[in-house]
Amino acid sequence: MCLVRYMSKSQTTYGGQAVLEGVMIRGERNVTVSVRTPSGQIRTRNKPINNAFTGRFRRMPLIRGVLALSETLYLGMDSLAYSASIATEEEEEQELSKWSIGSMITFSVAIAIGLFFLLPVIASKPFEAVGESHIISNVAEGLIRLTIFFIYIVSIGFMSDIRRVYMYHGAEHMTVHAREMGDPLIPSAIRKYPTAHPRCGTAFLLTVMLVAILIFSLIPRDPLWWLITSRIIFLPLIASFSYEIIRASGQYADNIAVRLITLPSIWLQALTTKQPDDSQIEVAIAAMTGAIEADAEGAPLKP
Repeated sequence: MCLVRYMSKSQTTYGGQAVLEGVMIRGERNVTVSVRTPSGQIRTRNKPINNAFTGRFRRMPLIRGVLALSETLYLGMDSLAYSASIATEEEEEQELSKWSIGSMITFSVAIAIGLFFLLPVIASKPFEAVGESHIISNVAEGLIRLTIFFIYIVSIGFMSDIRRVYMYHGAEHMTVHAREMGDPLIPSAIRKYPTAHPRCGTAFLLTVMLVAILIFSLIPRDPLWWLITSRIIFLPLIASFSYEIIRASGQYADNIAVRLITLPSIWLQALTTKQPDDSQIEVAIAAMTGAIEADAEGAPLKP
């Protein structure tokens, strides 16, 4: 996942994410998904991006963070659904309705809030007896949240399908690196680049966890209804601040201090990316090439 899209020397921005047996790349006006079928072929689909995600509000600080998160969830869920249908070679490819995608997003967000925000609230309740300040229990809540996050990433990494997604994640990053450096989009030129990227969506998730510790440490925990509600209503604000931090780190990526700050996210990507094989890099190339060509033509490509 990439909220802050990668910027090349030509100022054309591209970002993406791994999907089931494939890669999604988001261009300026189109989103391209390339998937390897069980028969070995590469299927590519291109769709125009909804204007709701590319209007003038996208340039407004804080608001653009919420829009970017919403866009990523929508495009990501749609791309995952498409890749699942292609990776299993369903007889009849079906487009999900906006209602179906919205329902899937709502369910996924609800699970994420429950696992990464409400569960830490419950687990941190015993720390309220330590001292008279709510800061200790709130910091404990944040550390518990980070622990759950790490355990989750490590645990799903043992699943064979997810491990392959992590390999495609690495292929996506390596292809973006090559594009940024102006290298040809061929496996031999891409292979030399690292699987980690400083502006990966993994960095955003880690930043959200850290910003949440800072903001929630200032919020009283009583009464209980407020403790639970505050973790939900402040989430868009936390996501917006986190987006601005990642955006700023991208603008000053060559700064030594920024590199040190983003180093933990690079380490974390050792868990969420793996070295891909050439066939996976070829899929990432197909997605990147499709997005570039669609932007150049000013119209979506046909699947």
